Amino acid sequence: MDIDALIQTIALAAIPVLFAITIHEAAHGYAARHFGDMTAYAQGRISLNPLRHIDPVGTVLLPLLTLFVGGILFGWAKPVPVNFSALRQPKKDMLWVALAGPASNLVMAFFWGLMIKLAMAFPGNYFAEPLIRMAQIGVTINAVLLALNLLPLPPLDGGRIAVSLLPHRQSYKLAQVEPYGMIILIAMAVVPIGGQPLLGWILSPLVSAVIQVIGSIL
Repeated sequence: MDIDALIQTIALAAIPVLFAITIHEAAHGYAARHFGDMTAYAQGRISLNPLRHIDPVGTVLLPLLTLFVGGILFGWAKPVPVNFSALRQPKKDMLWVALAGPASNLVMAFFWGLMIKLAMAFPGNYFAEPLIRMAQIGVTINAVLLALNLLPLPPLDGGRIAVSLLPHRQSYKLAQVEPYGMIILIAMAVVPIGGQPLLGWILSPLVSAVIQVIGSIL
């Protein structure tokens, strides 16, 4: 990708990427506060201000690298602190707190899908093409974050959802994986299978399915 095209892509991707990542984290904070944990609220993390959630590596460097070298566009923000023991019913409420992040990405993916329909209603207009490109990035990044975070691997949201739903003995064993979860995830992003990283091999069909569902509904 030449430098001019890269700059244009970064300019178009900045808004959907920032809000996909930060609204995901803010949603966890809102849900945690609703179910009794005030930790995120006390630390000022229940906010739609992206500056409160930006992680230099996950929110800036990694998305830029994936835009430059290709592959699945993804990243992360600073995790919103949640004290699950402070929830009114910790094991049950954990499900809703964890689900809030992926749910926000699903809503945002549909929003950007609607933006594509809006832009297509004004063909030839000066704003139509850049809006479509921005919205396509918005649909993609939110579909990726939705699929990635639903993987049943602590500390990802899918792992916490599984811990909440499994019987106590199995949920305890799965919860013990959490200290090694990010190491496992990084290994999955590096180890190749079928000519692409294992993580991409797992996520690609899930991301495509989410995009196809949104496209078929809209």
